[in-house]
Amino acid sequence: MIIKNGSVFTPDGVFRELSIATEDDQIKEVGSLISDADNAEEFDATGMYVIPGLTDVHFHGCACQDFCYGTKEAIDTIAKFEFTQGVTTILPTTMTISGERLDGICEAAAAYKEEQLKGTVSDETADLVGIHMEGPYISKNKKGAQNEEFIVPASGSQIRNWIDKSKGLVKLISLAPETTGAIDVIKECAGKVRFSIAHTESDYDTAIKAFEAGADHVTHLYNAMPPFTHRAPGVIGAAADTKKAFVELICDGVHIHPAVIRSTFKLFGDDRMVLISDTMEAAGMPDGKYALGGQDVFVKGSHATLADGTLAGSVTPLYKCFKNVVEFGIPLESAVKAATINPCKSVGIDKEYGSIEAGKKARFLILDKNDLSIKAVIKGQKIYR
Repeated sequence: MIIKNGSVFTPDGVFRELSIATEDDQIKEVGSLISDADNAEEFDATGMYVIPGLTDVHFHGCACQDFCYGTKEAIDTIAKFEFTQGVTTILPTTMTISGERLDGICEAAAAYKEEQLKGTVSDETADLVGIHMEGPYISKNKKGAQNEEFIVPASGSQIRNWIDKSKGLVKLISLAPETTGAIDVIKECAGKVRFSIAHTESDYDTAIKAFEAGADHVTHLYNAMPPFTHRAPGVIGAAADTKKAFVELICDGVHIHPAVIRSTFKLFGDDRMVLISDTMEAAGMPDGKYALGGQDVFVKGSHATLADGTLAGSVTPLYKCFKNVVEFGIPLESAVKAATINPCKSVGIDKEYGSIEAGKKARFLILDKNDLSIKAVIKGQKIYR
């Protein structure tokens, strides 16, 4: 296939008028002059942006399914819905639940990934490239919508077990570094999995120790952690001082004020920002009563809350979060980076995904230049409108 006449988002973070040639599942060539010697199918992207497919490294569910249900049907429904939203690469996220259930989820994800590789599931699905485990190693006082009953101390042997059961799919573990054994476990397993600071009461010094031990990520910045103040900078200040650290932002217009989003991009720079959706099963569904981690969640508009009013994730898909940040005043180029290459870098899959370069997976999102509406999603040699 040849994609021509579009404004292509390049690895150096700008849009250029280029053509893209793909072969099978890979990008073959990107350039201004690409010959059509093989009479390849052409996609005319005149008046459109061509960006990498979006990558969501933190979301729990959508379309009335949750990753924690641990079934092929749930994972398949999630992967299909995400694909319709321009998200072509996913790391569905677990909750703080029992270790036995987490074992089963890892095994189910590994089985589904194997089917994707064999081509026995629909092509119209986002690539399952990893698992993000949010908990169970978190602070009880900052648990948010997580279930306190299943919070436990960090365990290196348990993490290795999950890596084995998932056949290497576990890519990111969110934990509170001040909890028992957490920093030792980061040191022990840092070469096997990425660690993110989350649901934490950590102060600045403890967060710095976690980053020095090997953590390099912060889960939904600002949410479920101490605030950033002039005498107690906390996790946020420690992350700002740690140049390797990526930070997630939920940009649904509910979790974080637009002014804070703008300030955060200025503080961290657009190379370290990672847009996430943090959606739960109500994403793509009407208002009503749903579930998250075994707890009832009540959804009205863009708000999802527990019975006590605690925010319980989001119902806004990543594509809408991406559009939101542009509307909030973030440059389009910065927003694209934060929804494509940055999340891929943050979990170590950027050699295959996240940018439009020869040799990488052919995953593209085609957007109208006027309103950023989705005109097509391209995966390999197939175009989905």
